[in-house]
Amino acid sequence: MDFSSRTAAVAALFDRIADQYDNAGFPFFGPIARHLVDALRPLPGEAAADLGCGRGEVTSLLADAVTPGQRHGPRHQPCDGAARPRGVDRHRCPRRGGRRVGPALPPGSFDVVASSLVLFFLPDPPGALGRWVGLLRPGGRIGVTTFGAQSDLWQRLDGLLRPWMPPQDPRTAGPDSPFASDAGMEATLAAAGARDAVTQTFRVQVRFRRVEDWVRFTRSVGQRAAWDSMPEEEVERVTSAAAHLLGRSGRRMRCGRTCASRSAGGRPAQQQALPGRGRPGSGRNGWGQGLRH
Repeated sequence: MDFSSRTAAVAALFDRIADQYDNAGFPFFGPIARHLVDALRPLPGEAAADLGCGRGEVTSLLADAVTPGQRHGPRHQPCDGAARPRGVDRHRCPRRGGRRVGPALPPGSFDVVASSLVLFFLPDPPGALGRWVGLLRPGGRIGVTTFGAQSDLWQRLDGLLRPWMPPQDPRTAGPDSPFASDAGMEATLAAAGARDAVTQTFRVQVRFRRVEDWVRFTRSVGQRAAWDSMPEEEVERVTSAAAHLLGRSGRRMRCGRTCASRSAGGRPAQQQALPGRGRPGSGRNGWGQGLRH
């Protein structure tokens, strides 16, 4: 599958699950968003952009930080339908046709640029990151989150769905991709024009009381692609295998899936930091995986 077809397929998938995305009742995207925004340290009065905003977890936190004390409308709404909070520009990365891979935003106009679990979906992550760094004002900070190492249980559960997932692009997945290590992310940020790039790794734990919880969660994220392409006769087998794995994890029907996450961030390399600005955030975010921002 070529880049344009892959990006269009990703866009179509997330359009299809828009009503369920980040709406399955599990604290997954929220903790990831909180770590990213905490690392970026947005300040009152700063201009911020959330690229690939999903249902607005990062957007809401940024809005609370840059315009404290103001009402920003309902949380957990897709970007298409939510009112834009003051001080925060929300931008869908690839959606509806999937060809747009960079924000139509003015260069040098933001103090904070954030993007959570988006960069690896794009056809040219290094190029997109370079454009995002270009959005920053002097002293600005950029932070992105990606997945890191998975726990053993998470790997096994993901393995049940992998045969029906779309093929992974080796440039955004696998040991040689920039997302495979902290050093790879820091090097990619530096090549995009950021300086003082750092990464942080943290863990997110998702707890399922029953296998139906796992099914509901995986149907509400990118793994929905596997369920949609899975033959009907395989659904029961995969669900039974997942129930067996969850039951063996030691806390029957209350099994956690531990995720490490990383985030990575930095400042524009050609500009000097302004006094009083926050430190750059960095890291990777994840689920039963590591996440970076």
